[in-house]
Amino acid sequence: MSCKLQKMLFTKLFLSLCFMNLNLLPLSVAQNSPEDILKAHNELRAEVGVSPLVWNETLATYAQDYVEKRKGDCEMEYSTGVYGENLASGDGSMNIADAVKFWAEEKSDYDHASNKCISGGTDCFHYTQVVSRLSTSVGCGKTKCANGWDYVICSYFPPGNIEGQRPY
Repeated sequence: MSCKLQKMLFTKLFLSLCFMNLNLLPLSVAQNSPEDILKAHNELRAEVGVSPLVWNETLATYAQDYVEKRKGDCEMEYSTGVYGENLASGDGSMNIADAVKFWAEEKSDYDHASNKCISGGTDCFHYTQVVSRLSTSVGCGKTKCANGWDYVICSYFPPGNIEGQRPY
């Protein structure tokens, strides 16, 4: 095989691999995109007749800054800031839209009639924050912790889960 033919075949192979990787890249990035995060939130909000959230870059920056601070220990501690918050962590393949779906699983523990968690604790508060009519915007952040787990926070403004007020 001539040198020119080898270079041409190598170039085609190289370009094929590059385009294949570019086609795969949006799949992993998209699952953490503002559009996908909003979709996950707003589908749940639509189920209970609450207005959709909008993306807020200030909240996203706040959330990302906080997860970066927790990167070393991955402790599930709230930031104690002025925003509403939901936290999640999971094995190294969790994306933010997955975290929203995880919080949605708490719906079965929420009793709208009594405005309480059926379990008696706070086991439905992530769900009620997601669907809180008080919150109008969200921003989220994600990092990979030192232990290999993903750590996610979504921040909400104004905060939901106000004692005595129903989320919807």
